[in-house]
This record gives sequence, C-alpha cells and structure tokens, in this order.
Amino acid sequence: MSPASIGASTAVGAATPAPTADSRMTPGGPGYRRMSLALFLAGVATFALLYSTQALLPLVSGEFGVAASEASWTVSAATGGLALFVLPMSALSERFGRRTVMTASLTVAVTVGLLVPFAPSLGALVALRAVQGAALAGLPASAQAYLAEEVRPKALVTAIGLFVAGNSVGGMSGRVITGWVAQEWGWRVSVGVIGVIAVGCAVAFRLLLPAPKHFTAGSLRPRVLLGTVRDHLSDPLLRRLYAIGALFMTVFGGVYTVIGYRLTEAPFGLPQGVAGSIFLVYLVGTVSASVAGRLVGRLGRRGALYLAGGTTAAGLLLSLADSLPLVLLGLVLITSGFFAGHAVASSAVSKTATHGRAQASALYQSTYYIGSSVGSTVGAMAFHGDGWAGTVGVGILAVLGVVTITVLGSRAARVAALREPVAAH
Repeated sequence: MSPASIGASTAVGAATPAPTADSRMTPGGPGYRRMSLALFLAGVATFALLYSTQALLPLVSGEFGVAASEASWTVSAATGGLALFVLPMSALSERFGRRTVMTASLTVAVTVGLLVPFAPSLGALVALRAVQGAALAGLPASAQAYLAEEVRPKALVTAIGLFVAGNSVGGMSGRVITGWVAQEWGWRVSVGVIGVIAVGCAVAFRLLLPAPKHFTAGSLRPRVLLGTVRDHLSDPLLRRLYAIGALFMTVFGGVYTVIGYRLTEAPFGLPQGVAGSIFLVYLVGTVSASVAGRLVGRLGRRGALYLAGGTTAAGLLLSLADSLPLVLLGLVLITSGFFAGHAVASSAVSKTATHGRAQASALYQSTYYIGSSVGSTVGAMAFHGDGWAGTVGVGILAVLGVVTITVLGSRAARVAALREPVAAH
C-alpha cells in the first residue's frame, strides 16, 4: 500500500464518527428514579381525575334528582373526551415534545378538577368532565413515547410497568378516597380533595421529569397521520384487537359504574365509604395483568382471550346472587378476567403493528375508552330498566362478542395457513 493510499484511508477513518455510548436512562443511572417517580405520579393524577365521580354516582343522582343512566354521563363524558382526543394528542406530542404535551395536559386537567366541585347543574358537571377527559388524553398519548425515547430498551418494560402501576393506583385510590370523604362531607368536597391531590402530583411531575434528550420533532402532516391510521384500520387483526379491547372495557365500565348503586341499595345497604372501598378489588386485576404474558406463553393469545372471557362471564353470573360474599367473588373474577384480556389485547397491538406504533396504540386506547363510555351509559340504562340483571346482560353480550371475534380470528388464521403452502408452489 502506498503512503498516499495510507493517508487517504487514515483521512477516511478520521472522518468516521466513533460510536458513542448509549446515553438513555437505565435503572440506577442518572435521572431514572426521578423519571420513574414523575411518571408514576402523572399516572396517579390522570386516573384519579378520570374516574373521580364513578364511586359517587348515587350521591350525584340524589343531589340532582336524576337516574343512574343520567348521572353516568359524568363518567362517560370524561372517558369519551379522552377517546376522541388521544389520537390528536399523540400527533401534537410528535411536533411539540412529550414533556410539553404532558405538562399542558395535566395543567388543564387539574385546573378543571378544581372547578368540578362548583358545578351548578348536572349539565355543567358533564361539560367540565368532558373537557377534563380531553385534556387527560395527552398523558397516555405521550408517556409511552417518552419512555421509548429516553429509556434503554432492556429497562423499558420495567419503566412502563411503573407508569401503569401509577394508573391502577390512581384509579383505585381515587375511587376509594372519594367514597370515604363523600360519606362524611358529600361528593363536592370529595372531588375537590381529588383535585388538590392531582395538583400536587402535577407539580411534582413537572419538577421531577428530566428534560428529553432524544426527542426529534416531527411535522404535523395530516396526510401522513391519516395514512398511518388507514393502514392500521385496514389490518384485520388490529381491527379485531381494537374491538376486543372495547368490548372488555364495555363490561368493566358498566359494572363499576353501577356497582355503587347495587351495594348502597337493598338488600345490601352499605355506607358510601364501604361501597367505595370495593374498588380495592383492582389490586387483583394488577396481579392478573402481570401474569397475562405467562398465559399467552402456555395457551397462546387466543387461548388466553378465551380464558379471560370465560372468567369475566363467570364473575358476571356469580354477581347476580343476593349474597355479599358471592357478589365480591364475582367482582374479583370480573376484574381478573378484564385486566388479563386487556393486557393480552393491548400487548398484541404493539407486536402486530409494523410501523406507526404510537398511532396503533393510540387507536387501541381510543376504542378502549369508547368501550368505557358505552359501557358506563348502556350499563346504567340497563340497570335503570331491569336492575343489576340488566347490567349483567349487557356484560354477557359483550363477552360473547369477544368470544365470537376470537373464533373468527382463529378461522382466519387457519385459512391463511392453508393458503401459504399453495402460494409457495
């Protein structure tokens, strides 16, 4: 090799950048604990606010003189607002940054939360809740994207798990706290307490969350977004998964919107605080969601969905008994089945989508919360007309929908498997 060629190769080598160390966060590393706590608190605030009126519906009905089906709109409006805005919020986070959108979302949501206790009418309360739900859409739309960009892949599952833990803790504690506070001071003070707690969580979130270092702003091009959404909606498997998530949430939303009425009325007549404590059953769901991966490993995705649906249906039927222990056992089974089914379906969405995973997840969340809104409203209407048996009937129909869709998916998979050898020849 000539000196000239050596010099040329050296120059080329000098121009090639040396590999840099991965600067993303990892457990034990700088900023990881602050980030984990910040997103945990964001999850607590989000779900405490989102479902803050669910345990209080009998009291809301009493104050405004309305039936369960009308009071349930205070829940449906919030989840419906989130469902409608989660996809637009995911697009905004691509342009303006995850932390910016999450901060703005929490700021608006907690501000509305402080106004909710002063709602002069049911219509005003529903309107405020709708705005609150739309604002909260910025959290699930941005949090997982932030984690995917700022945390090393090996630590990502653990980091997302902490955020989901915050969701479940917020959803559970918000309902339990409101039940006990309302028993002494009424529903307005109760939702005010949740608002103040959420303010504290929001402030701590903003102070703790490290500034993003790996975010690259994108452009807000509606054509690109709509093209990605169209691709996802044209995928038969993703469509089935979206429908399954919505149907599972229809069961869950209906049951937990109406259960307060069932437990505070005859034959049980429980105090509001005790009835609100029923949401501690959520802890069972946290466990069932965590073992969903093992179920899929042993039974396959469809087998796990059949088991989740069967467990949910068994719980619904068991809850028809006029025995408090049997009703509680029924709620345990409903909650276990729901969380397992939700975990299986939502994880399958991420594995199925080959591009635009943020939009694929946003679409799942959108249909999921549409299911919550439908379940809350239709379940309450059924309760108003036929009592608890009506709500259970709505839930059974939704579970049958899950089973039917899963069966159709199994058949489609078999047909595709039979076609592959033919295509190979």
